[in-house]
Amino acid sequence: MPTIAFAAMPTADAEMLWSGGADAYGHQPETMISDGPGHPCRHCLRNINDGEELLVFAYRPFPELQPYAETGPIFLHKTPCRRYEAEEILPPVLTTSKDFIVRGYGKNDRIVYGTGAVTATDDIAVYAASLLERPDIAYVHVRSARNNCYQCRIDKVGAPAYADASAFI
Repeated sequence: MPTIAFAAMPTADAEMLWSGGADAYGHQPETMISDGPGHPCRHCLRNINDGEELLVFAYRPFPELQPYAETGPIFLHKTPCRRYEAEEILPPVLTTSKDFIVRGYGKNDRIVYGTGAVTATDDIAVYAASLLERPDIAYVHVRSARNNCYQCRIDKVGAPAYADASAFI
């Protein structure tokens, strides 16, 4: 079974938003105040605490527009935070729900049909690893099972990195 790495939003994307850049729809991010759990930061992969400012914006975690390039709302700490680094460990934001959608994508950044499954949180790493054993799967997304919001990406260790992909916004 391949070794996997959980990957947060690239720092270049977060820095662009923190410095006043526009989201995937060309709009400025909205500022909100967190009211507690339910506002996961996609850069540090931790929940944004009650009372902290956050940015909400449209995000497209794909390098270019195409029919399968899903775009949706996500959150980011308004104050810069450190990118999630413990790639081999289930990120804190994935411990806040009993299950998530786990889905494979090909090298062409399109959904590989039949791979999407609502997966128990404790089974995410095993299911993602099994998908990444397939030659037609380049990477995996973890998404909310309730709202389909993008949470993070999972790569096979040794595969092309998702660390510097500033074309995703």
